[in-house]
Amino acid sequence: MTILVTGATGAVGRSLIGALASFGEQVRAVSRQPKEAELPEGVEVVGADLTASSSLTADLFDGVDRMFVFPIDHGVDDLVAAAVAGGVGRFVVLSSLAAAGEFPRDIGSASHTHHVAVERAVTARTDAWTILRPGTFANNLLSWAWPIKAGMPIRAPFIHSAQAPIHEADIADAAAAALLRDGHHGQIYPLTGPQSLTRIDQVAAIGAGIGRDIRLVEISPDEFRADVAPFISEDIVAMLLDYWSDTVAEPDRVRSGVRDLTGRPGRTLEEWARDHRAAFGAA
Repeated sequence: MTILVTGATGAVGRSLIGALASFGEQVRAVSRQPKEAELPEGVEVVGADLTASSSLTADLFDGVDRMFVFPIDHGVDDLVAAAVAGGVGRFVVLSSLAAAGEFPRDIGSASHTHHVAVERAVTARTDAWTILRPGTFANNLLSWAWPIKAGMPIRAPFIHSAQAPIHEADIADAAAAALLRDGHHGQIYPLTGPQSLTRIDQVAAIGAGIGRDIRLVEISPDEFRADVAPFISEDIVAMLLDYWSDTVAEPDRVRSGVRDLTGRPGRTLEEWARDHRAAFGAA
């Protein structure tokens, strides 16, 4: 039988496909641009826009028994309904810690609203689901790549706030375990990296990973808003600032989901930085 992976060319999807292919699994990857997907040999790549109902044809789900559900921006209800009708029997959902609504800052945030809807699209239609709720992605720190490559300081607010960034490969490994092993139906797994690090320590970990000294300058929330206004919508900026502000007094807790699913601790932020040396302009 075949595993269908949506979001196949994203950071998590690409890592997941690599893991599944290494186990000899039959994988069907969905991409809007299949000719540019550059996925491992033997992976079946199909072209489809999952936000368009016209792409949800029966052949997309033919022979598929398990599915990785990427939290697409639109159309997830139609996608899951079509998958259930097409005979898919197990769903692993990529969600977010924000969906748990553990903190007042989460309720009504862009991430909370979106990911709750994605989770409900699956849980309302089947009992055969596993939900992965990662916290902050280490990949978000790629926003620091340009100043690092340019030899400029990183400008960041709330530098004493602490998060537990997770390597996308650990999310992928957790997803692979949930797809391939029994016993995970109806389970929700919070996922984080193995260490809660201040933003000062995050910069140091990246510097250690790429072999470079990196300067960090603390700026105000208003300065941050001005810096990112051309690139990030105000609702996302507000969500980030609330998150960083809250995690000064109450650092992110390390969660056990990666170990629970994979049997090993997650990769450190320094390891993540080594894996992304090229993005930071390091040889």
